[in-house]
This record gives sequence, structure tokens and C-alpha cells, in this order.
Amino acid sequence: MLGAIEAGGTKFVCAVGDETGNIIEQIQIPTTIPDETMPKVITFFSQYPVKAIGVGSFGPIDLNQECSAYGRITSTPKPAWRDYPFVQTLKDAFGIPIGFNTDVNAAALGEVTFGAAKGLDSCLYITVGTGIGAGAVVQGKLLQGLSHPEMGHILVRRHPDDRYQGNCPYHRDCLEGLAAGPAIEGRWGDKGSNLSDRKEVWDLEGYYIAQALMQYILILSPKKIILGGGVMHQSQVFSSIYKYLKELVADYVFLPELRDYIVSPGLGDAAGITGSLILAHQALEELV
Repeated sequence: MLGAIEAGGTKFVCAVGDETGNIIEQIQIPTTIPDETMPKVITFFSQYPVKAIGVGSFGPIDLNQECSAYGRITSTPKPAWRDYPFVQTLKDAFGIPIGFNTDVNAAALGEVTFGAAKGLDSCLYITVGTGIGAGAVVQGKLLQGLSHPEMGHILVRRHPDDRYQGNCPYHRDCLEGLAAGPAIEGRWGDKGSNLSDRKEVWDLEGYYIAQALMQYILILSPKKIILGGGVMHQSQVFSSIYKYLKELVADYVFLPELRDYIVSPGLGDAAGITGSLILAHQALEELV
């Protein structure tokens, strides 16, 4: 039996299951402060004979195993979680292997293994929700260099009619600052889920996401792009993305049929937790 944690900015999803992605039991725990959230996480897994735990965490996080800060959440906008020793806390509690990566990398891993990108060796998974993040699989491996990608904070061209200042605490009007869920609410005065019939909301959202996708396509050339997260539950934004992306690319590079190329997660909201089960399995295999 394996354990999995999808640690998001709003909630922790904790599950037990196996390497095939089968989930046996699952709960949600609010993301508040470590002293409140983590004891509940530890209590949940203490009920099961898990052999390893995989964690897909909000970030930024330190993935350099040669660094003393490995396994920590680093410069997150959530002050209580800055420099939190995520991996060490779980090792101290259970003494088992811990797989650790970003939440979006975990989701990309889930989708390329069991979801919309199954059978491919390349995909890009993007979540648009409380924040914006992306994970990439390139030639069958998760993309990582000095650190993990932070694609949600790229700069985009502001729409000429958009006067919203942006709400990213680091960059103000980067992609996340202009297009994440809190930006939609800040600009339009209501949550996106209550603005479904406002065409201008989703046209502008598509305008910004399409700019980002063009850059990702030109740099990574992924074989499949998967858009998840709460904002993308508003499926009407996809047509706006297709429209603007086609205009931006302007036939410079070949693109497949966009409705088949840029899609919703095949695993739905389970992409991240499924990928975290895979991270747990990989951590266990590294001992063999």
C-alpha cells in the first residue's frame, strides 16, 4: 500500500492506493498552518500500512537532494509554510521513503502515465486555479534544472483594455497575477464560478492563457497540453484559448487540431493525487 499527498494552497488531498493509480481511501484537509494541517495528515496515514508516501506540493520547493534545504517549501506566498521541512516531517513520523515534487509535476506524471497523455513521452500539464503552475514531461522524464519550472510567473502582454493591476505579490502582473482565480475575482468583483455567463470574462482569460501557451509551445514543443484547475472547469474558456492561440502562432509552427491537442485532464481532478501515488512507487523502487 502506498500513500499520496496532493498539497494545494487551499486543501491537502491525502490518499492510500497502489502504483496502478487505484485509490482505496481519500480525504481532504484544509490548508491552514503546518501545526494544524500536518497532524491531521499524519493521523490519516497512521491508520494504514503504507510503504512509501508521494508528495506533490505547492511551491516553490527545493528538489535538489544535495542541498540542505531539500524537501522544504521555500519562498511560498503562504508565510506559515515558508521553509517548512515537508519531507523531514514525514520521515520523522513514518520512517519510510518519501517521494517529493511539485503538485503540477505530479499531475503531469499522472496524466502521462494514466491520463490524457498516456502513451506519449511528452506533455505539459497546467493548473489554473488559486495560482498558476505547470509541470512538463520531456522524453519521458519530469523537467528539472536548477529547480523545478515556475511557468505560472512568466510575463505576458497586457490586454489594451485591462486596467487590473495584477495581484501576484512578487511580480504583480505576471501570468498568475492576471489570470489566476483571485485575479478574476479582483478584476470582476466576483468568483469565476459566478461569472459563467459573462463572455468578456472568459475572452480575457483566454487571451492571457493563449499567450502563455504560445511560449510554452515554442520552447518545449509538448505533444499534448492539459489544462486543469478550478478556473478551467469553466469550459467556455477553451474556445477563447483556441482562437487567440491560432492568431498568435500565425502558422509559424505546425499545431495539431487544437481541440485534440489542448484538453482537459483525462484523470479529472485526480491527476495530482494519482501522480503522487506514482511518486511514492518511484521512491520505493529507488531502495531496490
